[in-house]
Amino acid sequence: MSIEFIKSKMREAGNANAVALGKTIITYQELTERLVYWQAYLANSPIPAGAVVSIKDDYSSDAIALFLALADHNAIVIPLSNDSATQFDEFSEIGQVEYEFFVENAEYQLKTTGLSAAHPIYDQIRERGAPGLVLFSSGSTGKSKAIVHDLSALLTKFTVSRNTMRTVLFLQFDHIGGINTLLYTLANSGMAIIPESRRPIMVCKAIELHQAEVLPTSPTFLNLLLLSGAADECDLSSLKLITYGTEPMPESTLNTMAQRFPDIKMLQTYGLSEVGILRSKSRDSNSLWVKVGGEDYQTKIVDGKLCIKSKSAMLGYLNAPSPFDAEGYMNTGDQVEQDGEWIRILGRESEIINVGGEKVYPAEVESVVLQLDGVEDVAVYGMKHPITGMTVAADIKITSDETLSQFKVRLRKHCAALIPGFKIPTKITLIEQYTHNARFKRMRRRSA
Repeated sequence: MSIEFIKSKMREAGNANAVALGKTIITYQELTERLVYWQAYLANSPIPAGAVVSIKDDYSSDAIALFLALADHNAIVIPLSNDSATQFDEFSEIGQVEYEFFVENAEYQLKTTGLSAAHPIYDQIRERGAPGLVLFSSGSTGKSKAIVHDLSALLTKFTVSRNTMRTVLFLQFDHIGGINTLLYTLANSGMAIIPESRRPIMVCKAIELHQAEVLPTSPTFLNLLLLSGAADECDLSSLKLITYGTEPMPESTLNTMAQRFPDIKMLQTYGLSEVGILRSKSRDSNSLWVKVGGEDYQTKIVDGKLCIKSKSAMLGYLNAPSPFDAEGYMNTGDQVEQDGEWIRILGRESEIINVGGEKVYPAEVESVVLQLDGVEDVAVYGMKHPITGMTVAADIKITSDETLSQFKVRLRKHCAALIPGFKIPTKITLIEQYTHNARFKRMRRRSA
């Protein structure tokens, strides 16, 4: 499908608020006018249908309108947020970008790269006469993979009308969760609220100013929110729902959130750039058990790992083999526990630490460490050990003035009361920086 449904919803919404950036608000009528402008621009530009076009920008009314206009033009769109600036050249090369839009002196500029985008997956999209979308994996386990979607297949799921909500656009423009949030908001005449930055205080100020109802974010950000005290400086009473995903949620963080914000529903979400965002239902606000699926998805558990089949799955990678089996299922690599229809996500198979035959999931240990007073951030990973094969290591950011030796004593006493001895970190490094990346996702060292 094209973006006709969303364009129609935007016209119907008229003078309703569409996008807020800082104190500036634009209506759906104004957003529609920007869309019409960009449609006319593209019609008179050298960009043909099927061309690969990047947008180097963060959320703005023009970025949103240009994204929609490129989709309507049946271009293959590569959104690149400024968080990825150090990888722009890499992503442009992998994606074979032919045209790029970038901001200079507060105005969009168009550049022709001279590249020619030739790939069998791109050919599929062009033959369908459909728009495309390219996203990149985080690259935390190697080179980033270029994930190619038929954008019309992703758009189809938004034709079912759902709740109109005022939603914070926290997950970025080049993230499957960010695209999902944006399209859901526009398709349901909601208000997209863009914080001036993603520092906890600025997010809280945006929630207060625009009476946001939904905050989609990551567990790492929620931990920073709790530590920052920003929620005490702002009125967050408008918030009805916080959704969290992108990484396992530490149980201690979830429990603290539920206690601190008892009137806000906490909902765990699940999705991958390769298959999209599944509909989900948490057992309750302080439970890590969740149901995932929906009319467009099928799931199964194989050897303790979650596998997903999606109607809106990617067409493939530009630079890697297909991960789908003969039945169309993708092994996500996420280890899960199962209780009937409910699952609990334990962590990525690649991050499991095998200590003398015993499995240790980093998120479980991180949850325990985060309960200790004075701990601001932690990332747990495995290190080689001559006897047990592996041992548990942790990079920890603390707020106290303790020496490493003093902190180790306190940490081990704390952990010994809550987890078995083989899960207690034996190698501890005190760090100054946070362990998360620009997407507010915890980045652990590779097992060494």
